[in-house]
Amino acid sequence: MALDSTSNATELTAEQVSTVLVQPLADRSVFLSSGVQIIDTAGPLRLPLGAGSTSPQWYGQNEQISDDDPSFDEITLLPTTMKSVKVMTRFSNELARQSVVALDAALRARLVQDVADVIDAQLLGAGGDGVEKPRGLFAYPGTQAVAVDGPLSLDHLVDAEGMALAENVSEGSLAWVMTPREFTALRKVKDTSERYQLQPDPTRAGGFTLFGHRVIVTKRVPDTAGATPTGRAALVDFSQVVVARDASPSVKILDQTYGDFDQQAIRVVARYDAAPVKPEAVVKLTGIEIV
Repeated sequence: MALDSTSNATELTAEQVSTVLVQPLADRSVFLSSGVQIIDTAGPLRLPLGAGSTSPQWYGQNEQISDDDPSFDEITLLPTTMKSVKVMTRFSNELARQSVVALDAALRARLVQDVADVIDAQLLGAGGDGVEKPRGLFAYPGTQAVAVDGPLSLDHLVDAEGMALAENVSEGSLAWVMTPREFTALRKVKDTSERYQLQPDPTRAGGFTLFGHRVIVTKRVPDTAGATPTGRAALVDFSQVVVARDASPSVKILDQTYGDFDQQAIRVVARYDAAPVKPEAVVKLTGIEIV
């Protein structure tokens, strides 16, 4: 039968892709659901950065006002050299017919979760060059840092918060990013009367806050390498982080490519990049002793 409409085409329509891939990825990815700005673009994205400050001065009557030209800069996201996240799974037609569940739907859900994990591992990581792979949160240049160099304490969190506030960040957009290990260690902090210092936020279902900021707990925050690895954490104003998303992420059902094996395949392709428009809005906590 000829492909005379989108209803029987193997390439999913934009509406279907949004339901099957884009929205589930945004929901399941820790980074994409953190509050970052997501911009759809089919090509490289150039974002202007804030202009440098000027120096207004006091002038008297009839005094000449000197010129003061601010400097501008920009960042480029999703260059043509940026690679995509791709995965493909094959399955037999017999399995598709005999499965007690909708096999293609189950595989799509599995692939979406796997793609979200790969994206999180990269965007929350400490690698990437911004050319072929996106820079991770802990690889952004120009950010601030608190050198813990020992066990993570509440005082270190206060120092990080002070650095963020000094840069006039949006306090409501700040969030902590840390591993379950670091968060559990902080939850065990007690006062001299053996009372826990951290309490759950009653306004959020199962949610915790640290000094009024939400906590994103994820195992995707990487430790440093070497003989004596150390942990990492961060305080981030995610409203100052921009994600460039390729306008054509796709899920495709390949029902003819492997016809000689009597097989079908599902292919998922996604392409993302990320960078802060204000690097000072990211405060890294480094050198955390692993206990």
